Amino acid sequence: MNVFEAVKQSVTTRQAAEHYGIHVGRNGMCRCPFHADKHPSMKVDRRFHCFGCQADGDVIDFVSRLETVSPKEAALMLAQAFSVPYEDKGPPGRNRRTRPRQETPEQQFRRMERYCFRVLCGYRNLLRRWKEGYAPKTPEDEWNPLFVEALQKQDYVDYLLDTLLFSDIGERAALIASHGKEVRNLERRMADLAARAAAGRDGGHTRSTAAPER
Repeated sequence: MNVFEAVKQSVTTRQAAEHYGIHVGRNGMCRCPFHADKHPSMKVDRRFHCFGCQADGDVIDFVSRLETVSPKEAALMLAQAFSVPYEDKGPPGRNRRTRPRQETPEQQFRRMERYCFRVLCGYRNLLRRWKEGYAPKTPEDEWNPLFVEALQKQDYVDYLLDTLLFSDIGERAALIASHGKEVRNLERRMADLAARAAAGRDGGHTRSTAAPER
C-alpha cells in the first residue's frame, strides 16, 4: 500500500485529533479546531465532520488542514507519528521517505499560527473543565490549585485566542513571536497531564488533584 492507503487504514481521525492535543469526549465530539467553536460541534471517528462550519474529510484531510500542509506531507507526518509502514512507489534510487518541500516564510507563519491556536484551544478546554470539575462544593472547602489556575488564566487565554482570530497580521505575528516558547511549554505540560491521566486510568486510580509541575 502507498502512504495514503496505509495511513487511512491504520489511523482514525479521532486518534490523530487526540495526538494533536484535542480533547475528544466519549461520544466522539470535540471543539472544532477550524473555527471559534465554543461548544463541541465536530464528530471524529474514522472521518470527521463539523456540524458548525461543515468541515469534513478523512484523517489526512484533517491533519493537512490542521497543520497547513499538503495532503502528501500530512500523510507522511501521520505515518511517522503512528509508525505506519508503507510502500514508496517512486523511481528506484530515491529516498523511501519524501522530503517535505521547503516552507516559505508565509507558510511558516501560517503553520505557527495554527499551532498556537490549536494548543491554546486545548488549554482553554482544560481550564473550563478544571473550573467546573474542581470548584469547591462548600465555602469551607480548600480551593484546588487547578481551579485557581482556571480562574486566573481563562480570560488571558481567551484574549490570546481573540487576537489570533480577529487581529491584523502584525498583531498576530507579534503574539506568535512573543508567546511561541510559552505555547510550546504549554503543549508539553498538557501532554504530560494527559499521560498521567491515562496512566491513572490504566492503573485503576483516580486522577490526582495536585497541581502539576510547571
